[in-house]
Amino acid sequence: MARSIWSGVLTFGLVTVPVGLFTATEDHTVHFHQLQRGTGDRIRYKRINERTGEEVPTDDIVKGYDLGEGDYVVVEPEELDDIAPGKSKVIDMTGFVDLDRIEPVYFDRTYYVAPRGKEYVKVYELLRAALERSNKAGIATFTMRSKQYLTALRAQDDVLVMHTMRWADEVRDPRQDLDVMPARRPEVADRELRTAQQLIDALSIDWDPNDYHDTYEERVKELVAAKREGKEVVGEEGPPDATNVVDLMSALERSVERNRGGGKSKGKDGRRKAPAKTRKRPDEDLSSLTKSELYRRATDADVPGRSKMSREQLVEALTGRKARKGRKAAA
Repeated sequence: MARSIWSGVLTFGLVTVPVGLFTATEDHTVHFHQLQRGTGDRIRYKRINERTGEEVPTDDIVKGYDLGEGDYVVVEPEELDDIAPGKSKVIDMTGFVDLDRIEPVYFDRTYYVAPRGKEYVKVYELLRAALERSNKAGIATFTMRSKQYLTALRAQDDVLVMHTMRWADEVRDPRQDLDVMPARRPEVADRELRTAQQLIDALSIDWDPNDYHDTYEERVKELVAAKREGKEVVGEEGPPDATNVVDLMSALERSVERNRGGGKSKGKDGRRKAPAKTRKRPDEDLSSLTKSELYRRATDADVPGRSKMSREQLVEALTGRKARKGRKAAA
């Protein structure tokens, strides 16, 4: 059972409901220890007093605000809690905004918000249903672990979700910080724009997060497993060359032609479904796939010796396996 990382009250108007915050996501990244090359010895970090060189216990560490020239203002952890005892226990929604008015760049982390008892479920559901029907987000601030957050509270199926957000002065202005951004937007020809929209329509899909998975993590695990067995792992190909402005229209038209129709299954709204890991067209040309895509297909098909194969060998192995399956089906 998940444990709340914060508990307090959620208020809107004169309505108050006790709630707890729960992390909505988990990290599945493959983690490594740091070792000294050639020895296998672990490298560990310690909290060291830079004057004495001695390790300092966690309980003896306090916060210090740097005044410059080696001078600090020392602040104890409990002093930070004392300056805002109310705010550290209250999520006070001061207003509601349309969800599409919040630029995604402002979102940081996501938490589930749950009532702290069955007696609060009705008030909680009232707020969730009202936010869902209005398609709005409640804007609030609250303090957690000695830091104040700007938040957006929105409705999801059966639960309230809270996003911590960046403050306005934490979001960079691309016009000031990105040197490559032109002073004026370049003009785009109507024909190019229409073709680009056609390509977007051709590539429109039903959104289902289960259609996607972390292929890089899979490759890392394959690397670890291969090195453990003394095998070689096939490297990824480099990125494709940038599209020349002269060839832009041609590239767009060929892209539309390649992705239009194509026998892909579609959802209820007419959009095609995202390609599953093993889903492919019956007439697919394997030679058009990248080496990494071929390797993943070979992994799915459990092709022996795939980690040592070249791109051409992977195509040949997969083509031969496909032909054998076709002969078995015909028999």
